[in-house]
Amino acid sequence: MTDSPRLTHVFKRDGTYVPYSRKRISNAIYRAAVAMGGRDKDKSEELAIAVETILCNNYSVEHPPMVEEVQDIVEKVLIEKGHATVAKHFILYRASQNDKRKAKLSKSTTHQGKIPYQKIYEVLVWASDHDLNSVEKLNQRIARGDFRDICLESDAAYEYDVQAAAQLITEHDGETRIVVVAGPSSSGKTTTTRKLAHYLSEKGLGMVELNIDHYFFDLDLHPVDEFGDHDFETPQALDLVLINQHVKQLLAGEQVMIPKYDFATGTRALNQTPMQVKPTDIILIDSLHGLYGQMLKGIDESSVFKVYIETLLQMKGANGKFIRWTDLRLMRRMIRDEQHRAYDPRQTLTHWHYVRNAELRNILPYIHTADYIINGAVPYELPIMRNRLFEHFKQWEQDYKDDPRRVDAYLRAKRVREMLESITPVADESLIPETSHFREFIGGSIYDVH
Repeated sequence: MTDSPRLTHVFKRDGTYVPYSRKRISNAIYRAAVAMGGRDKDKSEELAIAVETILCNNYSVEHPPMVEEVQDIVEKVLIEKGHATVAKHFILYRASQNDKRKAKLSKSTTHQGKIPYQKIYEVLVWASDHDLNSVEKLNQRIARGDFRDICLESDAAYEYDVQAAAQLITEHDGETRIVVVAGPSSSGKTTTTRKLAHYLSEKGLGMVELNIDHYFFDLDLHPVDEFGDHDFETPQALDLVLINQHVKQLLAGEQVMIPKYDFATGTRALNQTPMQVKPTDIILIDSLHGLYGQMLKGIDESSVFKVYIETLLQMKGANGKFIRWTDLRLMRRMIRDEQHRAYDPRQTLTHWHYVRNAELRNILPYIHTADYIINGAVPYELPIMRNRLFEHFKQWEQDYKDDPRRVDAYLRAKRVREMLESITPVADESLIPETSHFREFIGGSIYDVH
């Protein structure tokens, strides 16, 4: 059965008219099932067909349903078909999204607990002291031939943060068994983890890294949208139960067999690499969802030191507004994924709404649990990105301007294009030190980061 010709469009809450697709319904049901531990795609499709049948009997091309009406029918079908647990999660998620919309409309300021204001203030003071708190000042320094100095000054500030975190960890020597480096996508976690390991090793601490990337479920078990894009940003994309089990076994001195994930094929092989740690070793975990509670559930919190890294750039653009941190990370990931995962940068742009949704649900709410926060932004990345990506964003802005299914991609492309347009480009990347964590994305790092 294909998408019914009797149903071609659906009304969204904002009044826009978007194409109808059964795949969206199937994907929503599958997401709810995955959250509850289920991974039966065939069943999700079967339930979506049942929903579509009801929709076609009650709506038409001339009288399309509202999004809320589609969701009501999904809940009804899930309950009637004996999937009450999945229905409950679907209802709770729907309610949480509704609460977020209400909060946004009322311009709620209830997110203060998620924002590291003290750290942001420190970064702002540093930016002001170095004449890097606005695009205008950045351009002026570049015009004076200061780009190399900007790189050295920025990297020194970052290194200070990493060394400060290492010092705090050593002050708890004997208590800390796990060091977590967490943060949103492309914030610089991998290089930060390598640098932390180096500083801690110099202080005589034994370090063993547990690579969480190998715990991804097979790609075909991840939810897929109507464009064929997989959502692997959610914590449920990881085998959290196995991670938790292995960490507990390692802390108990047992040997475990680490799985191996192949990003090229999107498949995982179990029981591949033996791993065991000494009682004096510290387990290093670099993970997008390192602060997410289920990963280390049941482990003594006093034995875990949590580092959070974010691109806390404090620089105003030509429009007088601060440049968004997420836009920095979007550009970083475009370059990294193109070089190391064979992704077209356009794919990264159209996938980014998954990244942001996962961050808002599963990363930002846990910032307050971090023991130390590192600023992973460096002002000199903007001139480099201007040189590499500006023309791409110009093209994407035009491509998605009138596409109702790609509103998110269009708005991001437009915003980033406007921001990059005001920045002086720099093409000579040889001026960036090989030790820079920014090279995790553009290449040329002395660290093993891929």
